[in-house]
Amino acid sequence: MSTDARVSCVSLSFRRPDGGEVFSGLDFSVGPGRTGLIGLNGCGKSTLIRLIAGELTPHAGTVSVRGGLGHLPQTVVPDTALRVDQVLGIAERRAALDAVESGDVRAEHFAVIGDDWDVEERSLAALDGLGLGHIGLDRAVGEMSGGECVLLRLAALLLRDPGVLLLDEPTNNLDAYARRRLYDVVDAWTGTLLVVSHDRELLERVDRIADLREGEVTWYGGNLPAYEEALAVEQEAARRTVRAAESDVQRQKRELASAHVTLARRRRYGQKMWDTKRGEPKVVMGQRRRAAQVSAGKHRVLHTERLAAAEERLGEAEAAVRQDEEIRIKLPGTRVHPGTEVLLLRDPVPPYGPPLRGELTVRGPERIALTGRNGAGRMALLRTVAGELSPLSGEAGPLVATGYLPQRLDVLDDDASVARNVARAAPERTENAVRARLARFLFKGAAADRPASTLSGGERFRATPAMLLLADPAPRLLLLDEPTNSLDLASVRRLSEALAAYKGALIVASHDVPFLESIGITRWLRLDGELRDTTPEAVRAGR
Repeated sequence: MSTDARVSCVSLSFRRPDGGEVFSGLDFSVGPGRTGLIGLNGCGKSTLIRLIAGELTPHAGTVSVRGGLGHLPQTVVPDTALRVDQVLGIAERRAALDAVESGDVRAEHFAVIGDDWDVEERSLAALDGLGLGHIGLDRAVGEMSGGECVLLRLAALLLRDPGVLLLDEPTNNLDAYARRRLYDVVDAWTGTLLVVSHDRELLERVDRIADLREGEVTWYGGNLPAYEEALAVEQEAARRTVRAAESDVQRQKRELASAHVTLARRRRYGQKMWDTKRGEPKVVMGQRRRAAQVSAGKHRVLHTERLAAAEERLGEAEAAVRQDEEIRIKLPGTRVHPGTEVLLLRDPVPPYGPPLRGELTVRGPERIALTGRNGAGRMALLRTVAGELSPLSGEAGPLVATGYLPQRLDVLDDDASVARNVARAAPERTENAVRARLARFLFKGAAADRPASTLSGGERFRATPAMLLLADPAPRLLLLDEPTNSLDLASVRRLSEALAAYKGALIVASHDVPFLESIGITRWLRLDGELRDTTPEAVRAGR
């Protein structure tokens, strides 16, 4: 890889299809090393990645990439009809190699092969390095799990040996084993890497943080913990500056009030002298009165200007303090008493995915982490428990009101507004009640009227639980499938706080161990043909 690989964006401007401005005159440049791009949901991180990748065209400005580019998008939609070698882009070279080895020495075969005689060996090595050595080159993509498809797409990029690699939420939907393989790629990267992620373990591996906020990028040296420490120091200093500026404003207000009193006193004194005249000529008395008023007036103007300057400094200081709005998730206050049976599973066989052997009874406010390798059937099991799928055999029946937050967030009608989507799920709620709930998820005013098709991944997450939590009756069992996917770091924290305070039962399918630990999981289960007890340490190690 070239150490000269670089991305440069100059005076970049871009608007959403609805006319909303994302960037205006953005300058952004990143060179060799690992850069983590972070920011609030909807700030334009994925848009910036897609602009760099050439998937979107800026309305103004330029984007240049030096060194060859590879892009792993946030959502990988595999063509299930393809074979592995076709996704890797080596199918023609394999066919030419097979022809030559069979004795067909036509020139076109050698032209296809070029100097790449070891393409199969390199491809298998790339697959093996990502934990996909078992799939071979002839397997159909349709037989692979979603996580395997993500790693396969990454292997295809690595085979091209790009100087610049763009990763957009690459650990979404990856099991712990697959995450470890991706972390290894990041650790070994020697070119230019730009990654958008909320995954703390991944962001601990970067060399610098680019914080995208209100259309501008602020740079911080070091990884995520170093960024958080620097930001905390910066914000504390900003808050101290605000307190000092507030004190200065109050002092200037007192001095201005004093100037008004002085001016009024001098006016009264001048009038009194005029009235009494005290034997002095009228002209002299007038001059004295005017001089006193002018002097007091200048004094007042001086303090007025000082107050305006102090208020301007206060405004600048307040602007440096982050007042980011965060989602306020208030989950239903539905307590489940210990011993109450919430869910019974007995040898369920979902319509797709592997069958599940054994029994599981969930009692009381248990908090269960459902882990396992990609393709183990966690999504199918959750959909069956939620009633979206009917088991072919066995039992998978909840015994209380249940709410289900799916991984794909595809329950929204893209043609309808956010408010209309939520109102559809709660037909008996008033429009004011719907909009009040949406405001807690940061959809205020016109934002609630945006079509769902214009929402970012994190914004879709905010709209979907708003639908879920308006349900009546309120769910006493929550089923969550990879709930932290596409969420910014602040939203993950607020979600953790809300789930930690929830009084009902939880079953959370996730590979995000720090998140699972933060919500007080009481039982860790691994889905592997049957539900086996496991530990967070084993999950983190990919076992």
